[in-house]
Amino acid sequence: MIRLPSADAFTGRVSPLWRGLAAIVLLCALILAMVESRAGILRSGTEIRLATAPVDPRDLFRGDYVILGYKISTLDLSRLDGDKSFERNQTVFVRVAPGADGLAEAKGVYLARPAAGAGETVIVGKVASAGACVANADGDPDCNAGRRAIRVSYGLESYFVPEGTGRPIETTERKRLEIVAAVSSSGQAAIKRLLIDGKLVHQEPPY
Repeated sequence: MIRLPSADAFTGRVSPLWRGLAAIVLLCALILAMVESRAGILRSGTEIRLATAPVDPRDLFRGDYVILGYKISTLDLSRLDGDKSFERNQTVFVRVAPGADGLAEAKGVYLARPAAGAGETVIVGKVASAGACVANADGDPDCNAGRRAIRVSYGLESYFVPEGTGRPIETTERKRLEIVAAVSSSGQAAIKRLLIDGKLVHQEPPY
């Protein structure tokens, strides 16, 4: 009977140099796949406009960045279609549509992907908190409203910008700042442009 060499025997004959090179090639391939996936979203994703509220200043190791909160980050379940019971870290699907001002508004939140109506987009998020305070008319938390809300993160909450520009953006009034995000057909999102008073401040390169 012919005996095939085991995987251990094969790898034992491969020099550490070649094993190291193979690991580097695999790592590079994974990084390139991630970059291309994001570039694909930026190239062909559906654009949505998001009102934002930057809340944090500077990362000393990677230049300036801002932490962004969105109007659709806090979802008042009593005012939305969809499911009503959620747990932290669950994946959710948020159906959004442009409001009168063109900025995205949440219409429903679901545990299973819903069908999108005309002009609507479905964006994938993760429940960051299942017991959040609802937002008032100014976008600030109101814990006395007596209604239940969840906080959802979309992978759009941190954004790196050229060094020296993060602080001015961070101190900008929330009503003046908006993000244009691209959303893929699967619901994954990436920040495409940052605007203040409707004027382009920073555009994300495709790679």
